[in-house]
Amino acid sequence: MKQFFGMSQSGDLKKAVQGLKDPQVILLMSNDSQFESHVEELERLFPGVPSIGCIGMSYDTRMVEKGVGVVAYYGGVAAAANVLEKVSVMPVKYINRLERDVEKVGAAGNDTACIDFCSGNDACVLTTMYSVLKHRGIPLAGGTGDAGKVSANGKVYEDAVAYVLVKNKGGKVKAYKENIYKEMQQHRFIASKTDKAKYMIGELNGQPAKQVYQNILHVTEQQITTQTFRNPFGRLTGDDVCIVSIKEVEGNALTCFRQVNDSDVLVLLELGDYKKTVKDTIQQIRHDFPKISAVFSVNCLFRYLLFTENHYMQEYLQEMGTLGNHAGLVGYGEHYNNRFVNQSMTCVVFE
Repeated sequence: MKQFFGMSQSGDLKKAVQGLKDPQVILLMSNDSQFESHVEELERLFPGVPSIGCIGMSYDTRMVEKGVGVVAYYGGVAAAANVLEKVSVMPVKYINRLERDVEKVGAAGNDTACIDFCSGNDACVLTTMYSVLKHRGIPLAGGTGDAGKVSANGKVYEDAVAYVLVKNKGGKVKAYKENIYKEMQQHRFIASKTDKAKYMIGELNGQPAKQVYQNILHVTEQQITTQTFRNPFGRLTGDDVCIVSIKEVEGNALTCFRQVNDSDVLVLLELGDYKKTVKDTIQQIRHDFPKISAVFSVNCLFRYLLFTENHYMQEYLQEMGTLGNHAGLVGYGEHYNNRFVNQSMTCVVFE
């Protein structure tokens, strides 16, 4: 199989897909003002080709911040694209679509990956989707787009998750998750007075969450939402840590980008040696895949902002580019199998 990436900084879709022939599946990453028109135009240009799309920045070795980026797979690929609707209420109502698509492409864990673009309620969506994917060991990587909109097969949806199943007829696939943070061992908390609907943490170890965060890190209330770039929370799930980003301060509480429940065990994280972590990830991928056809990744917006602030983003894209054909999306939340995480990178690698 092969991966195509095309882009236009001005949002010219025809320019972005120039040179693309006989795609078997397409991923569209557009801007807010042109998204709907790009979805329609893409369907006209490549009628009937399975496709999904969302609003967000994209990249290969360069960033596309306001234009349009297109990723396509061809040459030894079987694919199906579809959507689960009403994800804020009952995504499981549409799960038979995913079940049929898994059968349609003959999906298997060793050669098929699921890539998804979601409009929200990610944790519930991933639990629903993984109830089907886990039985065949099919890896999933994806993320949340902007403005609550996604597309599938030429149609725009709100309150939905769009997905593609990509079967690699030429080799194996595998998903990865990268964490550039490490645990501050002395700071572990039990969450309480949480609000699931608002993703809010009221107290940590019985004390107001805002005050606990400020006292440990010696930051003002105004600095909290940027301090999370360096010191997010981590939710312990078995041996894994799911990163929880702080969104805003609400009174003495902290509102986050993912749900925290009463009695959840949280730790405070600190930024590690991210350059070394990236090199380690690349080394691991190279070890697992001596021959790489494609890498599709989703990087968190907060990672993008952190890397940009530290003048590392371009170097990062060049580093990832050494794997071969690497492209991806800047998302508002990252998906790795059945886990919804923040401030991470997830990717799927095709042999």
